[in-house]
Amino acid sequence: MRKILDQYILAELFPPFLVSLGVLCFVMLTKESLRLVELLVSKGVGIVPVVKVFLHMLPSFLVLTLPIAALIASVTAFSRLSYDKELVAMRGAGISLFRLCRPVLVFSCLIFGLTLALSHWGQPWSNISLKKLALNLLRDQLTLALDRGVFNEPVPRMVIYVQDGEETGSRKIFISDERNPAEGRVIVANNYALLNDPRTNQVGLRLLNGEIHSQPHDLEEYHLVSFSTYDLKLSLDQSLYAPMQSRPSRQAILDKLHQTNWQDTGALRRLMEYYKDLAFPAAALIFGMLGVPVGIVSKRSGRVGGFAVGLVIVVGYYILNVLCEFLVTTLVLPPFAGAWLPNVIFLALMIVLFYHVSRQ
Repeated sequence: MRKILDQYILAELFPPFLVSLGVLCFVMLTKESLRLVELLVSKGVGIVPVVKVFLHMLPSFLVLTLPIAALIASVTAFSRLSYDKELVAMRGAGISLFRLCRPVLVFSCLIFGLTLALSHWGQPWSNISLKKLALNLLRDQLTLALDRGVFNEPVPRMVIYVQDGEETGSRKIFISDERNPAEGRVIVANNYALLNDPRTNQVGLRLLNGEIHSQPHDLEEYHLVSFSTYDLKLSLDQSLYAPMQSRPSRQAILDKLHQTNWQDTGALRRLMEYYKDLAFPAAALIFGMLGVPVGIVSKRSGRVGGFAVGLVIVVGYYILNVLCEFLVTTLVLPPFAGAWLPNVIFLALMIVLFYHVSRQ
């Protein structure tokens, strides 16, 4: 009987969990859709690299969406059970509220463990892999830009044109480089070779026998430099999918804070992010359990209403996080308190709601 009850509640949890997880991941992907389309259409990159980009972004998506999906699943499931009077029948059969919560606790612990693993191991692996993928994409963008007789923009503010000469071996190249707003350059070379250096995360062109024409925007000067060999390099931050910069170590952040007497707001924010590596996965555990009393209290909402109630709670949690980050950067709260205060508030709310529901 008890095993059947656990299976029944878990069966109520998983469908809304999977649906909400899919919807949330899709919503997060929409902000990246323009860049994905640009990779496919204007940059000429194949579908396989685009799919790889999406897969490497999934760990970052899931760290954010798993706790939210757990909350929505819990609220939706118990809202439906309460709406259909099934909870009344279970309580009438002598099953306590805390016994009903056991499968929810197991479910929440699984989500907590998965979110913690993704936060500590999935995201670092994803960032390293995305760095390699971004280097390959940058190389492909540059290679495609070398098509003869076509103006191409491999990276923003740089246009490359390779002359469509009839002579065998003719590889004259024209480059308009506006990456430095203070001084645009036009480079002309008689030949070129593709460079690829994975050690420095750079790709580029080795230009041979050419000239660099430049004119600073704020000066009435004109510079002309001739060269026999010139390396024009593109760094990873100019790729359409540059990975996030690796954050400094916790010890390096603490050293900087000690040097500035804990006044550096940027270092305080980074230290808070380290504490959030555990605080946010812990929110999955709190959210999963919080959904039980919230779903029972909002019993008239049904499945759709449960989804809406879950989103309202998530918005409240997000606002609390933004407020705590502001308090940390204004030196009102220490970073540890700023990272964990939203969880403490929602834990207190969960205890109050459980007490209220258990007395009904």
